[in-house]
Amino acid sequence: MHASLWLVSALSASVLAAPKFPVFNTNTAIPEGLEALSDYFNLLASKVQQNRHNQEAPACDLSKIQQPTASPPLPPVAAGLHLKHIAIGRGTQNYTCDVTNATAAPVATGAVATLFNASCLASAHRDLFGTLPRASMLFNLTLPSDSSVQHLFPSNLNVSGHHFFNASGVPFFDLDTDPDMQLGRLPCTKNASSPAPADAARGQRGEPAVPWLQLVAAEGATGGLQEVYRLGTVGGSAPATCEGMPANFEVQYSAEYWFYEGKPETEDV
Repeated sequence: MHASLWLVSALSASVLAAPKFPVFNTNTAIPEGLEALSDYFNLLASKVQQNRHNQEAPACDLSKIQQPTASPPLPPVAAGLHLKHIAIGRGTQNYTCDVTNATAAPVATGAVATLFNASCLASAHRDLFGTLPRASMLFNLTLPSDSSVQHLFPSNLNVSGHHFFNASGVPFFDLDTDPDMQLGRLPCTKNASSPAPADAARGQRGEPAVPWLQLVAAEGATGGLQEVYRLGTVGGSAPATCEGMPANFEVQYSAEYWFYEGKPETEDV
């Protein structure tokens, strides 16, 4: 496929008992912060222009791509692991409040997010990939009325999995939702946290970005998955106190998720 056509088709607008995952309501783009959307489409146009003479689509090679660096840094990827998948997660961070105590701090109860396959985009166009978490926040979420396949607006990235907290409160990533990929399932625990950068993009109502995380596999992980990093976060933080908040509420967020697996075993010869 000609690389320009690949780029346009890939990016243009267009199990366990898990919760229902929110999907994009493309008819309700948020007018505030449209600069992020303009940045995305301007960069997209420049990429198409740069690649119009290429005869092949860019290779989906994750072997050389590097994570953004947190400050203070998160622990490095464990020796022997390699990058398996990169996704952009779009969903909600969920909280509860003690409505009888306005000065109490909201309590985090987990997250629900749809994961979109960004591996090839990140490997071929790292800068364009970096604009998507912020640009995607300009489109509201709504509960799904059906199970039709969704895309990460304003791109056309396909769903590669889901993120949620299971009944035991364990963070869980299901990357087996696409029968053509079957990347594995990852129950995990938080190993380390680092504040989002001071200039990280804020959420729809000015919410600060949630921290960057390193999570490690818990018992039951499949597909060789061992670690996942939550990076490049946008929005998702709760207010400082419960004043004026309901007992249960959600804050929309987006983030990059970087998944690592052990090296494939080699057969003895």
